Amino acid sequence: MPESSGDFARAPGASRLFQVDLPLLLLLMLLAAFGLVVLYSAAGQDAGIVARQARFFLLGLLAMLLAAQISPVRYRRWAPWLYLLGVLLLVGVMFLGVGAKGAQRWLSIAGFRFQPAEIMKLVMPLMVAGYLADRALPPRLGHTLVCLGIIMLPGILILRQPDLGTALLIIASGLFVIFMAGIGWRYLAGVVVFAIASAWPMWMFVLEDYQKQRILTLLNPESDKLGAGWNIIQSKTAIGSGGWQGKGWLQGTQSQLDFLPESHTDFIIAVLAEEFGLRGVILLLSLYLLILLRGFWIGMHAQSTFGRLLAGSITLTFFVYIFVNMGMVSGLLPVVGVPLPLVSAGGTSLVTLMAAFGLLMSIAAERRVIGQ
Repeated sequence: MPESSGDFARAPGASRLFQVDLPLLLLLMLLAAFGLVVLYSAAGQDAGIVARQARFFLLGLLAMLLAAQISPVRYRRWAPWLYLLGVLLLVGVMFLGVGAKGAQRWLSIAGFRFQPAEIMKLVMPLMVAGYLADRALPPRLGHTLVCLGIIMLPGILILRQPDLGTALLIIASGLFVIFMAGIGWRYLAGVVVFAIASAWPMWMFVLEDYQKQRILTLLNPESDKLGAGWNIIQSKTAIGSGGWQGKGWLQGTQSQLDFLPESHTDFIIAVLAEEFGLRGVILLLSLYLLILLRGFWIGMHAQSTFGRLLAGSITLTFFVYIFVNMGMVSGLLPVVGVPLPLVSAGGTSLVTLMAAFGLLMSIAAERRVIGQ
């Protein structure tokens, strides 16, 4: 039997040669293809935006294949160093970051501009899963507190940029590892009580004015129909007008007539609902559901505690992407700038997400090798 701690043994067949999980790969490609069709309409039939998104998908596909070739054991060894690098980069953003639209979230090195917070989306679950994998589960209180410290340090740095949406996703990815580790219900109840108790201090001292406005707009979007409430009102109108069949591809009035802001990024699901109707939304949700089920299947059959914790966190974080985006577009959650996975236009987030699926494939490949 091959050793699981070294590089993977190569097996016959293209999928095994490149450590690719074929069901997951096919689902991701179907979702990306559907997303490009919707994006063409949402971007005002701008082929340049679609071509750019396709290039980023190919780059993400390459990142996924590369990530899948590395043993989970190696990821576990690298996790502390990657975490340290990520925190240092976030600190660098505070002092040397590039600002845009009132936020300072990017670093520019040798002409290459990137967002260090995206790195933490991968590193956070790696770090927390690596820490807990060597310890008795469910984790004790002391170990849980250490994990919370690991999670909150980059979370606070990202909140200062400010970038509430990314901070929530990164914090959630770490908390999901603790949850998958079997944390007791009394601890979960304590987290809920703490969250309720910290609501007022967060409102007074943490949230920016524009973030407070988003929450107030959620509660009553009609209070400022032509201002802060415009996005939500137009989004609901687009979703409701699609009906079951939709108005037809490229025939949506809210998006094609520019009533819907950010139609090709955060609010692209409204375009899909208007043009493809409820059946188009069901198709999209079906693809998402199959990807989620595949992720959970990989986690359930992982050969190590680290693999199970990591796969569970990645899959649940992917679900949060979907839930938060659809929730904010339908007026159930505040607008926090979370893209719809593999559908919304966006480069860095797409590549990061595909790399995360590469981690899932690495975990699946470890199972196949040990099985041989």
